[in-house]
Amino acid sequence: MADVARRAGVSAQTVSRVSNGYQGVVPQTRELVLKAMDELGYRPNSAARALKLGSFHTIGVITFSLETLGNHRTIQAISAAAAGAGYAVTLIPVDLPTHGGVEHAFGRLEELAVDAVAVIVEVHLLDRAKVVLPRGVPTVVVDSDAGDAYTVVDTDQADGARQATRHLLELGHRSVRHLAGPESSYAAQRRVDGWRDTLLEAGCEAKEVVRGDWSAESGYEAGRILVADTECTAVFCANDQMALGLYRAAAEAGRRIPEDLSVVGFDDSADTPAYSPPLTTIHQDFAEVGRRSVAAILEQLRTGEQKPGTSIVPTRFVQRASTAAPRAGS
Repeated sequence: MADVARRAGVSAQTVSRVSNGYQGVVPQTRELVLKAMDELGYRPNSAARALKLGSFHTIGVITFSLETLGNHRTIQAISAAAAGAGYAVTLIPVDLPTHGGVEHAFGRLEELAVDAVAVIVEVHLLDRAKVVLPRGVPTVVVDSDAGDAYTVVDTDQADGARQATRHLLELGHRSVRHLAGPESSYAAQRRVDGWRDTLLEAGCEAKEVVRGDWSAESGYEAGRILVADTECTAVFCANDQMALGLYRAAAEAGRRIPEDLSVVGFDDSADTPAYSPPLTTIHQDFAEVGRRSVAAILEQLRTGEQKPGTSIVPTRFVQRASTAAPRAGS
């Protein structure tokens, strides 16, 4: 900073004001300082500035899984919204939902110098590990359930499932099976609830769900069970990847989509229009989840207060070509 001051012919205080973005510096003087910085290759020490100001402009994101599409797109959305607000994101993955793994993740918060935390985990797994979210750190829980203790941003999982199931019932299907996500998933259970409630309200039987692990391969294995049920004319899948696996199982069993079997997915992933036939699905607005999560974090940073409550992001039904009325006699 002293070198820049000498090169620009100004005081070190003026250089400090320019590097920290303070107003009130004469434009011509600011240009001299910026030119000197460029000539000398000077870059402000962001770490020292953060210590001085007490803010790192960094949000920590803790997640158990980087493999699922939902988590991947949620992290992308949070990163984009954070960047728009001038914040960086530090990813803190937890390999296994164990006591030690979770404790280590939260312990790293102090080392990584973050201002706030977005938690994309199944909160009941935290309960099982007997871990509490850090006190005094602005925290938002994303797509899970944190009770009344924290700010939560959640997609309307149950309503998305209701929209999917209602669509199939309105087409005339009376046997709508569900290819569900893993039992450990809060989102998967909400989708099961929405599917089951809609069927029961319509006076239809809700047969036992068949579960996968969100992958296309698990959808194929579960799909082989579903397509063997000759009474089944429609399947609501808890995500698009498992629907892709079901497509393969249906093809191998000689059941055409949608003539013999209607299929609805969940997520509206980028490649669903390329499925054969294009997949009818439920759109999740991950970008809005990211915006609301970061907005809630910034509000907590501004006020210093945790505001418990849930912000629900709506889902949207997207009709393509994988659903049709059941054939006569089905």
